[in-house]
Amino acid sequence: MPRPAFSPPSQAPGFAARRVAAEIVEGVLHRGRPLDEQLDGAGAPPGLAMLGERDRALVRRIVATTLRRLGTLRHLIGATLDRGLPPEAGRLESALLVGAAQIHVLDIPDHAAVDLSVRLVQADRRSARYSGLVNAVLRRIARSGAELLADRDPLTLDTPAWLLERWTRHYGAEVARGIAAVHAVEPPLDLTVKADPEGWAARLRGKVLPTGSVRLVPHGAVSAMPGYAEGEWWVQDAAAAIPARLLGDVAGLSIADLCAAPGGKTLQLAQAGAKVTAVDRSEPRLARLRENLRRTGLAAETVAADVATFEGGPFDAVLLDAPCSSTGTMRRHPDIPWRKSEAEVTTLAGLQAALLDRAVALVRAGGTIVYCTCSLEPEEGEAQIEALLARDSRVVRRPIAADERPGLAGLVTATGDLRTLPCHWPDAEPRMGGLDGFFAARLVRR
Repeated sequence: MPRPAFSPPSQAPGFAARRVAAEIVEGVLHRGRPLDEQLDGAGAPPGLAMLGERDRALVRRIVATTLRRLGTLRHLIGATLDRGLPPEAGRLESALLVGAAQIHVLDIPDHAAVDLSVRLVQADRRSARYSGLVNAVLRRIARSGAELLADRDPLTLDTPAWLLERWTRHYGAEVARGIAAVHAVEPPLDLTVKADPEGWAARLRGKVLPTGSVRLVPHGAVSAMPGYAEGEWWVQDAAAAIPARLLGDVAGLSIADLCAAPGGKTLQLAQAGAKVTAVDRSEPRLARLRENLRRTGLAAETVAADVATFEGGPFDAVLLDAPCSSTGTMRRHPDIPWRKSEAEVTTLAGLQAALLDRAVALVRAGGTIVYCTCSLEPEEGEAQIEALLARDSRVVRRPIAADERPGLAGLVTATGDLRTLPCHWPDAEPRMGGLDGFFAARLVRR
């Protein structure tokens, strides 16, 4: 049996939470494991479930902060080392990173952060001999962190160069920096409510956004909030809630929601009276969608299938939320910039084109297609639509008008597509501003 990652266990208060946090950071940075799967899915470290609610929240906070400020933290650590991190040092880097995040960003006492990071490496046989190094590095960061960063730009440090270069090229330097700045801030919680958004905003101490979503700063577990168990709302970023609304009045229409899980758009369409067929290749993700249907009391047919080969319809409308690089969701998923590469954008673009062709095949003549991605990269958005229109004469764009729905002003391009950016909708309270980066186009098959 393999030796546990951290052994033997420590009885020091707070150690278990730091151990789990370091393990998750290690999983993201060195094993490419998605953060969501480690926090909520089958890939979660066994120790996470053994923690109390307060410690689980602390784990999430430490991990998210470490990943949001990863470039800054690595710079701080590197500035204190003459020869860089030693190779084959076990959990040394993750212990240093979570320690530095607590010292430099979070309001955790320096002595506690140092002590618990030292204990982390002492409990790992490969890194135990570096406990003195950890102590020295973190104490120097606590003492001189601001000085070590005096001549560095945190927005540049914390954004991979290939992404910042892309955004600068496509959106301009000012917007690119605005996007990077939003990613440094923990996002709010957005909800799609069945009815009475004003009432739910008041009850949950939030506000109603221009598009009708309810936004708040979360306090405690989402599942414990009023209205959750009763199925009165579901979590869905305000930008992600727009594409389904672009279909207009869907009551009684047959609609295929392709790549549907985890199901926010399926729930919207079902609530609006559509006959929805939700298709996704991932059975575990479909199980989550079905659970959300049960909780909200809504109905939809769910199909576990590869969308590229799915047979059905013809449908009155198709909504395709295509797999993408997800660079528009980095404020909610701070692992993305450190797990993705520019090569993936090209690879995914080929898949998106194939799925778009399938969506055209599934819709009836005269039917509507809404294509969307949560990507900031034009190859996954604008370029996909231009390429489809060039290769398939049956398809025409049905432009989105900025005044056709509340909240679209400033979010519609000159060609009539939707383009939201993380720096849209700024707020005096940073945690109440921002929007996921989304692209959406509305098409009609002739």
